[in-house]
Amino acid sequence: MQWFARKTREDIWDEAIEWPLGDIQAAERIRAICEAAAQSAAGSACNDKSESARYERAAKVVMEIAMKISDGLMRDDAVHRIVNLCMAANDITTAQILFRAIHAGWIRETAQRDHPALVQ
Repeated sequence: MQWFARKTREDIWDEAIEWPLGDIQAAERIRAICEAAAQSAAGSACNDKSESARYERAAKVVMEIAMKISDGLMRDDAVHRIVNLCMAANDITTAQILFRAIHAGWIRETAQRDHPALVQ
């Protein structure tokens, strides 16, 4: 009776990554994961345990990928996307730590304009 067996939910961040991953591919993967995890982040902010676990797995994966991006601007843009994901999940402490890692001034200003709580 495999027909009715409940299948586990496959997420993009659970897929294996074939290393080495170039900067452009890494940035595209981070963007795709952040877009896919946005709903989980919103559920995480509402204290839904399963959505919170999905958000945490996604955040961990995108942070690991972002650390391996060698181009500064691409890394800053990727970190900005991760900050947006953290703020959607109401994970302000992680977002503030990541915000400090952004070096490009205009990306920093954009993140600060979008999320004034990062500066406090």
